[in-house]
Amino acid sequence: MVTLIFGLLGAPLAADAQPVGKVYRIGWLDVGAPESVELKTFRKALENLGYVEGRNIVVEYRGAERKLERLPDLAQELIRLKPDVIATRGLAATLALKDATSTIPIVMGAQDPVASGLVASLARPGGNITGLAMFGPELAAKRLALIKETAPSLRRVGVLRNPANPRQMVPQIEETERAAQSLGVQLQIVDWDGSDGAFRAMVRQRAEAVIVMGDALLFDHRRRIVELARTHQIPSFHEAREYVEAGGLASYGWTFLWVNERIAVIVDEILKGAKPADLPVEQPTRFHLAINLKTAKALGLTIPPSVLARADEVIQ
Repeated sequence: MVTLIFGLLGAPLAADAQPVGKVYRIGWLDVGAPESVELKTFRKALENLGYVEGRNIVVEYRGAERKLERLPDLAQELIRLKPDVIATRGLAATLALKDATSTIPIVMGAQDPVASGLVASLARPGGNITGLAMFGPELAAKRLALIKETAPSLRRVGVLRNPANPRQMVPQIEETERAAQSLGVQLQIVDWDGSDGAFRAMVRQRAEAVIVMGDALLFDHRRRIVELARTHQIPSFHEAREYVEAGGLASYGWTFLWVNERIAVIVDEILKGAKPADLPVEQPTRFHLAINLKTAKALGLTIPPSVLARADEVIQ
């Protein structure tokens, strides 16, 4: 099932990917580790477009190992390599690249790029940056509504956040708090530190579910997070289906696989001559609802038919 529809549809044919004999240098700036799922899917998407590493492209990777303070220096390292285009995901990495260059094309996937000053507008970015505008705060509120619909009697929900990323966390939490007021839900904000302390705190406060904020660090730790949620018998709701695939209860949002495929397509357009200033920033118009019925059964939950009927993917 098609899970996302953006304004630019269809990938270019592989045969048109690049002029014969040209070797392009593509940068990738990541807040994570070299073996990140983001980089892997990006490489695969480039391959599907006809780019073969070592033959017609060289991918220069720089990863911050989740240390955001390293991003400015890593961005400068990439700029010194004079890449033809740089791809990245996340607001922090994109801002670091924006500060480092105003000429090298940048293809980003970031939350609210207009408010963040990354682009002048979605329709006409106007500078050297284009890509995908990823929804964040609005979707966090919608996930809370999904939790309430799944368990109408629910009154207390834990909110797992990354305290080291306030710029991305604050808007999401504010939207979730507004939704909580209208839904009659009390929130418990808990910081993720890599241990089970956050979940033990939720248990002590009798949280009946947990919503995991959208964040690259939390995504990297998704298997540990869903494992702890199951261990403590707390239903977990997430931004991406990859959490549900790992054992989380439900997710509502985009799939990172598709996001990175779209980033690769836009990189391809730029390598073939398109200017970032003229390429509209794409926005999702449909989102993916995934539910893990195996996890629901283990938690003793029954997913309402109204929720199941809207699911794009049900994991048995």
